[in-house]
Amino acid sequence: MCGGRGTRLGGATEKPMTPIGRRPMVDRVCDALARSRVEATHAVVSPHASATREHLVDGRRDLPVIDAPGDGYVADLRYAIERVGAGDAAARPFVTVAADLPLLDPAAVNGVIDAARAAGDDDAPASLTVCVPAARKRELGVSADAATEIDGREVVPAGINVVAGEEDGGSDGETESDDGDAAVHVTEDARLAVNVNYPSDVRVAERLLADGEADD
Repeated sequence: MCGGRGTRLGGATEKPMTPIGRRPMVDRVCDALARSRVEATHAVVSPHASATREHLVDGRRDLPVIDAPGDGYVADLRYAIERVGAGDAAARPFVTVAADLPLLDPAAVNGVIDAARAAGDDDAPASLTVCVPAARKRELGVSADAATEIDGREVVPAGINVVAGEEDGGSDGETESDDGDAAVHVTEDARLAVNVNYPSDVRVAERLLADGEADD
């Protein structure tokens, strides 16, 4: 999902194009997905991110681009799943990822897939909402928007989820499905804990990359 404006980051750069360690965040996320067990990746853009679309089309010609209407994260995600699923959405699980996770790597993506499989039945993965403890966010020094409480613990959605069947895909601030059917996976993994929403988050992400602390 790479259609955001990034207004909280300030400046004229679209959010997915924000450089972390001299590379746009969207490139880091796409590379992590390409080297993971995810079978195919689609970039979901919007009218709010024309520079991101141009970058993906010109620089990553093997990556299909879906032009969502730009009606918000959940609406655009539903739009994309309907088109990728081609009428078969009920039988196909999807990994949904926001482009603001610059520390993401293949092992972290595969870990989410494994957690969804472990939560499912008969080798069919379950819908999975991945959350990070708000305390872990504070420890790392990154923003912790849209916190909620699960089992007495304050957590924040991580921006990567698994949608199995016809769930709605969740959002940055909501659990995976409206009816509560999704399993919840809580992790302190820094690779899933650092969402870049503010300039201070950029600084934290770059420090963790430079210090080699983005692998646990």
